[in-house]
Amino acid sequence: MNPVSNVSFDNTAVAFSSKSDTELYKMYLLFKTMNNNMLVKFGGKLLNTAINLHLPVKFIIKPTVFSHFCGGETIEESERAIKELSTYNIGTILDYSVEGEGNEKSFDATMNELLRTVEKARGNKAIPFSVFKVTGLIDVKLLEKVQAGTTLTAAEKTAFERGRERVNTICKRCYEADVRVFVDAEESWIQEPIDNLTYEMMELYNKEKAIVYNTYQLYRHDRLAVLKRDYENAMAKNYYLGGKLVRGAYMEKEAKRAAEIGYSNPINPSKQATDDLFNKALQFCVENIDRIAFCNGTHNEASCYLLMELMDKHNIARNDERVYFAQLFGMSDNLSYNLANAGYNVAKYVPYGPVREVMPYLLRRANENTAIAGQSSREFTLINKEMQRRKAAK
Repeated sequence: MNPVSNVSFDNTAVAFSSKSDTELYKMYLLFKTMNNNMLVKFGGKLLNTAINLHLPVKFIIKPTVFSHFCGGETIEESERAIKELSTYNIGTILDYSVEGEGNEKSFDATMNELLRTVEKARGNKAIPFSVFKVTGLIDVKLLEKVQAGTTLTAAEKTAFERGRERVNTICKRCYEADVRVFVDAEESWIQEPIDNLTYEMMELYNKEKAIVYNTYQLYRHDRLAVLKRDYENAMAKNYYLGGKLVRGAYMEKEAKRAAEIGYSNPINPSKQATDDLFNKALQFCVENIDRIAFCNGTHNEASCYLLMELMDKHNIARNDERVYFAQLFGMSDNLSYNLANAGYNVAKYVPYGPVREVMPYLLRRANENTAIAGQSSREFTLINKEMQRRKAAK
């Protein structure tokens, strides 16, 4: 137990307080399965094949892995998860996790769905943030060309401007609705235009407080320097900087592409280097809280304890709206529920969308759980501990 915060992430009674015995056992079986790397890889390929062949597997997926990691197929279906989390003072970030078809029609459809999430969040304390990926609104190849400095054709310039307008439409609606919005980070070879669009939106809508938040993947060795540069720019242009700090999501892909094309890998050389950079970024944000609002997006217990200590040291109230903790729905409930129980601001990313379209997201989650050192084992151990505690209490 941490002496400063008086919060223990080993407190399973709090962590699983929302789960019935039946739900807990269902989680136990799920994470037991996800502890098996071979089963996850083989099962993922099998599911992908079954979905591509239009085999009727939805009845297997939806009540199991889908219901654990997703709120539902629609915003309406996600209402149950929103209410349950809100009961325990945990906010919901509705994350439309459909990977679009990459055409103008699909970009417009994604924008309209994202606007629905903003309207759902308007005046709703249970939904403190919206979120979107720029690649859901602008073609990836176009973003690559912009970052590479390739001259765009007239048609490409028009398409990019349409994408920029979609981004602006969402951020403007967020500003009008007083809903904060995360712009998710993506691969390094398209991140620069994503950053630039986000800075443009911050300059427009972050004059009174942080509405638009950029995302910093601290497994990239240059991101702390970028965060500091962004802070200086925000100061110079008189707007508030919104930052979501994460470790990152594309490590294997980044390393593979760097090796294939022959440029320096943008990823830190070790996990320790990433941890150090992430924690320095937390410290920087806390020390500049008058101009930065930020979210500690992590499943790392040490980083959560560090932020609690930093808040205590700098006399920042646990419920200060400028500081949030966030985890993914279905993961690290020992962090989310114990932090919320202690009075900190906490939110869960709650993905939603049709089962078939959300499968790529679910398979990534399963693979990440097995890839993150000990993540599935940690979840499994805590669930098992709570089952034993309840058994002893009967």
